[in-house]
Amino acid sequence: MAGKTGTLLAVLAGAAIGAGIGILFAPNEGATTRRKIKEGYGAKKDELKEKMSELTEQLKSKIGTSKLDLESGFDNLVSSVENKKDDIISTLERKLEGLKNTAQNVASSAQNAGSSSSTTGSSFNQGK
Repeated sequence: MAGKTGTLLAVLAGAAIGAGIGILFAPNEGATTRRKIKEGYGAKKDELKEKMSELTEQLKSKIGTSKLDLESGFDNLVSSVENKKDDIISTLERKLEGLKNTAQNVASSAQNAGSSSSTTGSSFNQGK
C-alpha cells in the first residue's frame, strides 16, 4: 500500500508541475487558460477521490482479513487449551484413582499386620 501511495503522490506532483509549465507556455488568453485549469482541477479532484476510495476499500479489506485471521487463531488457541485441560484432568483422575488404590492396599496390609500381631501376641501370652 505504501507503493501505491508513493505512486499517487508522484502522479499528483507530476500533474502540478505539468500544469505550471503549461501555464507558462500557454498560447491561449487568460480566460481560456483559467477554464482549462478549472477543468483539469476538477478531473484530478475526481481522480483523487476515486483513488482514495480504492485505498479505503483495500484498507478495510485488509483489516477485515486480519480480524478474521486473529479471531480464527484465538478460537484455535482456546480449543487447544480446552483439549489440554481435558487431558490434564483425565491424567489427574487416573493418578488419584491409583493413589486411592495404593492407600486402600496400605490400609489393608496394616490391618492384616495388626490383626496378625495381636493374634501372635495372644498366643505368645498364653504360652507363658
